[in-house]
Amino acid sequence: MASIERISLPAAGADLWPTLAAEVQGWLAGHGLPAQDAVLLLPFAALLAPARAALALQGGWQPRVETALTLAAALAPPVAAVAGACCGETVADRLGAATLLRGPAWAAAWERTDPAGFARIVAAVVEAAQALRTGAFERAPEHRAAYWAEARAGSLPLTGPAATEGALLRLALEWAAEAPPPATDRLFAHRPAAWIALRLGGPDALAEALLGRAEVPSLQLLADPPDDAPFAPVARAASAAQAAQASPAERHAAVAGPRLERLLCDDFEAEAQAAACAVIDALNAGRTPVALVALDRELLRRVRALLARAQVPVLDETGWRLDTTRAAADVLSLLQAARPQATADSRLDWLKTLPDVPAADLDTLEALWRGRRHPGRRDRADALWNRAQALLRPLAGGGRQPLAAWLAALEAVLRDSGVWDRLTADAAGQQLLAALGFGARAPWQALAESWVTDAAGCAAWVESTLGSAAFLPPPDADAPVVLTPLARAFGRPFAEIVVPGADERRLGRTEPAPSLLGDALAARLGLDHAAARRQRQRLALAQLLRAPRLTLLRRRREDDEPLGDSPDVEWLLLAHEQAGAGMPPLRDWQPSQRRLPRRPVPRPQPCAPDALPAVLSASQLEALRQCPYRFYVRTVLGLDEPEELDAELVKRDYGTWLHAALHHFHSRRDPARPDALQLDEAADAATRALALDEADLLPYRAGFEALAPAYLAWLGEREALGWRWQSGETDHDIAPPALGGLRLRGRIDRLDLGPGGARALLDYKTGSAQALVRRVKQPLEDTQLAFYAALLGGDERLTAAYLALDDADAPREIEHPAVHRSAAALLPALADEWARLRQGAPMPALGEGAVCDTCEARGLCRRDHWAAR
Repeated sequence: MASIERISLPAAGADLWPTLAAEVQGWLAGHGLPAQDAVLLLPFAALLAPARAALALQGGWQPRVETALTLAAALAPPVAAVAGACCGETVADRLGAATLLRGPAWAAAWERTDPAGFARIVAAVVEAAQALRTGAFERAPEHRAAYWAEARAGSLPLTGPAATEGALLRLALEWAAEAPPPATDRLFAHRPAAWIALRLGGPDALAEALLGRAEVPSLQLLADPPDDAPFAPVARAASAAQAAQASPAERHAAVAGPRLERLLCDDFEAEAQAAACAVIDALNAGRTPVALVALDRELLRRVRALLARAQVPVLDETGWRLDTTRAAADVLSLLQAARPQATADSRLDWLKTLPDVPAADLDTLEALWRGRRHPGRRDRADALWNRAQALLRPLAGGGRQPLAAWLAALEAVLRDSGVWDRLTADAAGQQLLAALGFGARAPWQALAESWVTDAAGCAAWVESTLGSAAFLPPPDADAPVVLTPLARAFGRPFAEIVVPGADERRLGRTEPAPSLLGDALAARLGLDHAAARRQRQRLALAQLLRAPRLTLLRRRREDDEPLGDSPDVEWLLLAHEQAGAGMPPLRDWQPSQRRLPRRPVPRPQPCAPDALPAVLSASQLEALRQCPYRFYVRTVLGLDEPEELDAELVKRDYGTWLHAALHHFHSRRDPARPDALQLDEAADAATRALALDEADLLPYRAGFEALAPAYLAWLGEREALGWRWQSGETDHDIAPPALGGLRLRGRIDRLDLGPGGARALLDYKTGSAQALVRRVKQPLEDTQLAFYAALLGGDERLTAAYLALDDADAPREIEHPAVHRSAAALLPALADEWARLRQGAPMPALGEGAVCDTCEARGLCRRDHWAAR
């Protein structure tokens, strides 16, 4: 084997590639080697273009510039995949690992009793096996036997507290050891005139293994700085000619080093705005392209949104999870809707993804499901749902079949529903179909044909597969901004690099090693471990100083916790100062401001004399008195909040159920049977009539069981005084002449008949008894009972009371005193108010009182933005 020569390149400055090209050509010429037969290996593919361009400027023959993967792919056809073998591809490896784990009885039992836990151990085995496989194939073939022996010797014991972890690690190890050789193994048989490898951003184990066993001259170019001096303030140009060809920015950077700026922002939003402003300022100054380094995914989403608002194209090299795309949402909503226990909400969400579904029919169906009236045709809505059920049927079966059969059924449903065409026309949809193996046969499909599962298992597999796949948007070669990870941001011809999130939480924190391997074993085997990851991150940060301009941003705090500089940034700044470049100050970022004209928001005062309702209920009258604008929104415009289809039971649902139970009890009461038994039967009947889930109703049913004896005792005392239940849940309608054609309509909970023909109006309440007491203290402000009394004619012998049923001393009567007087005062006041509205009087938003706290129209009236407030 030939010895490896090493040449150190400048640790900083903008002339990396001209220097590298000069060194490579000089070394090849000095050794009399044909450049066209030499190979230059780079760490990653994004460096190929600048390296080739720099070598082209040298003139003459050029070496072949590749990465290990691109060279392996160019030397021979792809390696045929072996079903079930560990291949480094997540989908195939998870299916292969799951098949292996179903062999041992204890692991197979784990899948039956805890499917989610089984999925986690499958992921852990795949993670460990892929790490071990990568470590093996980064070594020369003759060194792998010793590597596997050392891995077996250092793995966890098969007995004791960690026996399960040890068994899983051993399974992962043996599975990885049987993996067929990858395409990169053909590099060890390749015989170029010379091997040249660039070390940039940390060691490249495969490249170093190739150089270590090469029988031809080998050169390693060292572009990483030493740990104690990551920055050199003066960087030499490779030649006078290259210096003349350099841009003004490159010549300035070669003499004075990069311009390093540090910005401190107040919070998350300020940091996002500062990063977007730094990018836009660079573009406006003609400094392109600009790199935006992705350290904080959530922060970068906000920065991208701000750049999109400014119409700045961005090339995203990081991608995002495939399961967060619209295409994935369409597929996952289909699988969710096909579940036998699917909620109405999930089925409605899926229906809204279907193309060519008439919007009117869908609106009608939704209204029917929500229990609302709708002018649409019910027969068309029913036909829509019947078609939808037919589509879902192949995926809704309760049996078990191979995963491949489930996927075939999924494909058929996607095609029949029309969603397939939309997926094939969308970039994310195309990548989704490829990830699920639709189209070209994937190597893992043989395993999918042997794994028998149910519909839930298929849905879980699809969700896991899409969650582990990344969506890469179509590249935009002309985009002036490149969103890239830190490990791919250096060595590229960026005019400016912007690094948001350079704080102690995001920069310097490394991902943990595979849980089964552990950091100590990974370090012993030369695999990726915490110290190596930290070192690579520091080297990557130091390499960013090659750019003409570098901007580091962080925020002062995360929620309520203060944030400091990243330790890596502090290390870099200290070396920056020790090299004589000075310490760049940490500058507070202040957004630019513009003076805008005041645009006060007035209180809305709509008029609608021709749109007033012909019928008025007690709740509508209450809304008119509380806030005329609320009445306008709810009654005149007819707006309301849609009810949740599958919401949990709330207090209002309990009130509806209690009304139904008491009405059933009194309307069917048999004096010959025990009241307690009849009341319990009435509660069961109300549960069935309202189609309520008994488990959801259980907390309220427990409260009802406590109320029942007290209610029956109160009822007995009331009947002893001569009162009898007369009617309940009755509708009443009147048209007083004074109202000019306006009708009043309402439903009365209960009407009792007493001694001497007296009548008592009772209204059941499950709210606060104290609030009811406050309401009746001012009788003219209590609209509801006065309204109901007016419906009954306002007889002087009529009494009215609220019956509180959810209080500590329930049932409790809270009487409205002299309700006939309130009813007599209500009608003329309403007549006057209605006449004003018919003449065009405004319905202003009052913006006062507790009603504003829960008003659904608050966003329409803009109460919080009124100029007067």
